[in-house]
Amino acid sequence: MTAYKTVLPVPNKREEVLEEIALLCQERNAVILAHYYQEPQIQDIADFIGDSLELSRKAASTNADVIVFCGVHFMGETAKILCPDKTVLIPDIDAGCSLSDDCPEDEFKKFKQKYPEHYIVSYINCSAAVKAESDLICTSSNAVDLVNQLPKDRPILFAPDQNLGRWVQRNSGRELTLWPGRCSVHEAFSEEALIKLKLKYPDADVIAHPECQPNILDLADFIGSTSKLLKYTQSSKKNTFIVITEPGIIHQMRRANPSKVYLDVPGIDGCGCNECPYMRLNTLEKVLDCLKHMKPQISLSERIIKKAYIPIKRMLEMSN
Repeated sequence: MTAYKTVLPVPNKREEVLEEIALLCQERNAVILAHYYQEPQIQDIADFIGDSLELSRKAASTNADVIVFCGVHFMGETAKILCPDKTVLIPDIDAGCSLSDDCPEDEFKKFKQKYPEHYIVSYINCSAAVKAESDLICTSSNAVDLVNQLPKDRPILFAPDQNLGRWVQRNSGRELTLWPGRCSVHEAFSEEALIKLKLKYPDADVIAHPECQPNILDLADFIGSTSKLLKYTQSSKKNTFIVITEPGIIHQMRRANPSKVYLDVPGIDGCGCNECPYMRLNTLEKVLDCLKHMKPQISLSERIIKKAYIPIKRMLEMSN
């Protein structure tokens, strides 16, 4: 089992960094948003912590002039689309996403052309350019509900995560044409390691993110987005959970219920590849640096912002 570890700056240095970040946030009128998969020390300084939908809404509602998005690139783009007049910073510009990278704009356009009658539903884990080519954006927390709201006689193309698409298909009863993308982190979980943990902890509930492969989801007691997994551990009477998603969420689970036990599952060959290497590029020092120098900034053309806003707005309206 992969050790759940936190790498912190030297204590005195860390306190200095935290003080500088707080001062600069005040001076810049900046707000810090952090995804659940960020390192715990970044989660601890964030004004808002959440999954994609929650953070999208926070980005749209904040009165801050500057948004520091501690997540990955497509999340910063979503914030810029919703807040085009705000400065959106990302601590490390190389914090990308394997799933987003799996769906390049030019290839996606060619794929779309094969299905001209299809309604395009894209998972929020995609680039702004792909969002602009979509009819509706969804998240893992609302995908099934949104698909269920679409006309039954309209065929649907779902991109870019095929595992999430299969799960939506199973739970909505709709036939979906799937773009063959995947999340390298959620595809790396070992079925053998999971079974061994289930045998060792027979009373534990297995909770999994729908980006996991079907054979892993078949072994789960509960499937849901990161926020739904967190809520499940809070409401469940169970004391032990085998958590099949990026282990950053375990920090919030422990904060909410420190007496409970949370076990992460190693990847294939026992690797620690269930930690997203892109999410972990962001550090406290990089948060401070981006606030000092007001870069890296997320920049998008006005055309992309306007086109991508339409399906995101549609998602937010249909999610209310």
